[in-house]
Amino acid sequence: MRLRMPFGRRKELPSHMWTQCPDCAEMLFNKQLARNMSVCPKCEHHFRIPARQRIELLVDKGSFVEHDAGLTSADPLGFVDTKPYPQRIEAARTKSGANDAVITGSARIGGCYVELAVMDFDFIGGSMGSVVGEKITRTAERALAEQRPLVIVSASGGARMQEGTLALMQMAKVVMALGRLADAGIPYISVLTDPTTGGVLASYGSLGDLVLAEPKALIGFSGARVTDQTIGERLPAGFQRAEFVLEHGFIDQVVPRSQLKERIGSFLEALRPRPADARWSL
Repeated sequence: MRLRMPFGRRKELPSHMWTQCPDCAEMLFNKQLARNMSVCPKCEHHFRIPARQRIELLVDKGSFVEHDAGLTSADPLGFVDTKPYPQRIEAARTKSGANDAVITGSARIGGCYVELAVMDFDFIGGSMGSVVGEKITRTAERALAEQRPLVIVSASGGARMQEGTLALMQMAKVVMALGRLADAGIPYISVLTDPTTGGVLASYGSLGDLVLAEPKALIGFSGARVTDQTIGERLPAGFQRAEFVLEHGFIDQVVPRSQLKERIGSFLEALRPRPADARWSL
């Protein structure tokens, strides 16, 4: 990265030490950025973060127990684009440190037990394939069996094209599990982060009893260019950003990352059955 210096000189800044904010162009010291939860201290741009970092920020310390970590994607279609699908999966594992695009488990948030699923955009754009659908379905089923609230944090470009119809089927599969949870009166909180699009938004992303979003998160079914061409009209400023989506009634609140854990905890406390169910609390 480069920073403009006096007298027209430019100085190379090592990328492992500094990051430039894409919104305000401020040069940010990486250690300072990490201390601030990967949020720009000048303009409050929320950088994308890996799933495991998200879990650390969201749950009570030491409470997370991972489930279904060993599930891995097959190659049912023998799919090849610029590289074979198995090679793409292996590259994604190396990049993200995860076996697929979602990490699931049990945890506590604000002292309340929850079942949790957190998507990772570093794994093939957080795309939803068979493993993602299976893991989230199992998480919803555990929430039903244990009578615990469900929290899903989404970050996804949509269904995974390398798995074709099998990926699209996950939309219905997860929604059916959420329906059983709703019938039992068990809360589901959906958190939309940048970006949440495509089949994920069209299914479980938008179905929470409460739908929260981080500031300026991209939220929409299709990209702005495709939408613009489809409807034949110029899109308004801020279209598909969290604040625009909130203004038009699609989500319930926009919550800064620094407040997200506390806000979810307060909602869980408000939704707790009375008398308090011991399985929800410490």
